[in-house]
Amino acid sequence: MSNWQPCGIITITTDFGHKGPFTAVMKGVILKHFADASIIDLTHDIPAHWPPEAGFWIDRSYQYFPKGSIHVAIVDPGVGTQREIIIAEYDGHVFMAPDNGLLAPILDKSDIVYHLAYKNLQTLGLPAPSATFHGRDIFAPVVAEMAAGHIAPAAIGKVTTQWTPAWIDTPEVNAAQVSGIIITVDAFGNLISNIDANLIKSFSNPVAHLAGHDFSFKTTYGQAEPGEYLALINSFGVLEIARAGGSATDSLGFERGAPIIVIDTSTD
Repeated sequence: MSNWQPCGIITITTDFGHKGPFTAVMKGVILKHFADASIIDLTHDIPAHWPPEAGFWIDRSYQYFPKGSIHVAIVDPGVGTQREIIIAEYDGHVFMAPDNGLLAPILDKSDIVYHLAYKNLQTLGLPAPSATFHGRDIFAPVVAEMAAGHIAPAAIGKVTTQWTPAWIDTPEVNAAQVSGIIITVDAFGNLISNIDANLIKSFSNPVAHLAGHDFSFKTTYGQAEPGEYLALINSFGVLEIARAGGSATDSLGFERGAPIIVIDTSTD
């Protein structure tokens, strides 16, 4: 049974970028339905049509917001098709996104998951949605009504235990080795992986391997000499490959999807 209580905060994550009015129009619709909403942009720099990165950042960021927040994500290459829309409750938060694997990191641990029941949207008096902008026509008014406390997820959803799986596998864990991928690259050119710090905390002497390159671990960027490469656990608790004072992605040529391995060399 749901015990979620809205606090009025809505975060938005998209692959819209910063050209055009798309994000602003979504916010306008939210404010038409709930003028007192607090709308926060999580990021609009998700690569186009790449849901895994959106899910990664939501999973790593939601806990920094008050309980009762709603987190909506629009990375939706299947917009206008028969793809479902999913709503999940977890840890006092609500999450809403296309059912395309985006929310997989959240869904696998959620308290309750719903597929949006389109027939129930009639109670909101919404016009027929366009075929290409559900962010404006469905997601925005629905999250606004939920954030305002006018409707609950259970009132517009049908409980489900089936959803689209993640596009990428979770890291593979062995006794002295963990294998993952580069999930995103930040504005500094740091290569951010999906390997959580907890997966390697027992390693006495970890070394990261990325396409023939070895990276020793340091605690922070300033411990490396300018231009030196390093591995570290970043502020979001995952393995990152960086270059002190420079861009790891520009100099190494690696991007999202590159496989990365951490080995405990103390067992060699």
